[in-house]
Amino acid sequence: MFVSDACALNDAGHLTVGGADTVELAERFGTPLYVMDEEKIRRNCRDFTSAINKYFHGNGLAYYASKALCCKAICRVAAEEGMGLDVVSGGELYTALEAGFPPQRIAFHGNNKSEEEIFLGVEAGVGRFMVDNADELEALDACAAKLNKTVCIHLRLSPGVDAHVHDFIKTGKIDSKFGVAIQTGQAMELIRLALQKKHVQLTGLHCHIGSQIFSEEPFVLATQVMIRFMAEVRAQTGLLLQELTLGGGFGVRYVPADDPKPLDVYMQAISSALETTCSDTDLPVPALFFEPGRYIVAAAGVTLYKVGCVKEIPGYRSYTLVDGGMPDNPRYILYGAEYDVTVANKASLPKNYLTTLAGKCCESGDLIQENILLQKPQRGDIVAVLTTGAYNYSMASHYNRLPNPAMVLVRNGEAKPAIRRETYQDLLRNDL
Repeated sequence: MFVSDACALNDAGHLTVGGADTVELAERFGTPLYVMDEEKIRRNCRDFTSAINKYFHGNGLAYYASKALCCKAICRVAAEEGMGLDVVSGGELYTALEAGFPPQRIAFHGNNKSEEEIFLGVEAGVGRFMVDNADELEALDACAAKLNKTVCIHLRLSPGVDAHVHDFIKTGKIDSKFGVAIQTGQAMELIRLALQKKHVQLTGLHCHIGSQIFSEEPFVLATQVMIRFMAEVRAQTGLLLQELTLGGGFGVRYVPADDPKPLDVYMQAISSALETTCSDTDLPVPALFFEPGRYIVAAAGVTLYKVGCVKEIPGYRSYTLVDGGMPDNPRYILYGAEYDVTVANKASLPKNYLTTLAGKCCESGDLIQENILLQKPQRGDIVAVLTTGAYNYSMASHYNRLPNPAMVLVRNGEAKPAIRRETYQDLLRNDL
């Protein structure tokens, strides 16, 4: 009935998440409210660990991409489930360290790391730096020298694979702000430069071809391109790279029309391509790393809003206005992201009212979804937007000085706060 198996109906006809009544959660914690199904997150983590054990003989690791949703509670869950953690900024790294995440299981990403961020990562002892470019490589080597350390690195490359997704979430093509391209010769130049450095140890390569990918073919092609390049690196430099990171990008279902394949389909295809290409190039099979983010948390999340007004414009359309909007979910205005939406306290009723779900900001584009069918809404109803666990809280802003919502984790029907609701005083904390 719902796009996410984190959601269900109870006897009252209300939407539940993780066994908890969302109407009761809204009454208890207020709205807007991010609700996360903790058990769903843990199951998704275990799915990846099991897949690595099954298809790659345990020779690898899944790093949770914390850009999807970063807070101490989620870092703790990832740590407890044996995941690695992919961070892309000093703030994400600091959050992970404060949560007690093991630094040796952290991979530090980012296409423009500052000296401060690099120092923080080297001093903390993160397991791997994912180096994006030559300038960063120079800065990292200099920082490691000052601290008398040697750091393990992967070089981020662009394999030139088009994942057939929105331009804003394509990251593996040649023309990209991420990494260096293989086809232009810059990748080999960066490898030669890395081999000259005394305080970095190049152990592997990295690529990430995009997000929300529903086909296994782009992953297969990326695997083949990267393994063949690793063979070329050995032929030209004598370096045998022992690790390969294929990033993330595994799609999830936001609306019924989305059709992601089971994780096993992707993993089996990647495994087959890996073994065949390694055999063809006489290359030992490397350890394989992945960086799922959206896959881990997206479907586990629901955002709850309270309806304030229902505005009908005869001959045009109706607007259902809620107490959140683009500050807590900017994905619609950024790239037209689709969502499944329901009225939580009327979830058992048919959706037969055509409306546009809009927020409270002073901005015409402050829309969450346009022209969708809902149960007839009225003031005080609770609207639930499903599959909002990824890139909602993490991309939230304070536009119009709206405080960020609270977040709760639900497990077996019990809710516990993960992030407290911001106050007006919080908004002024750094004002002078």
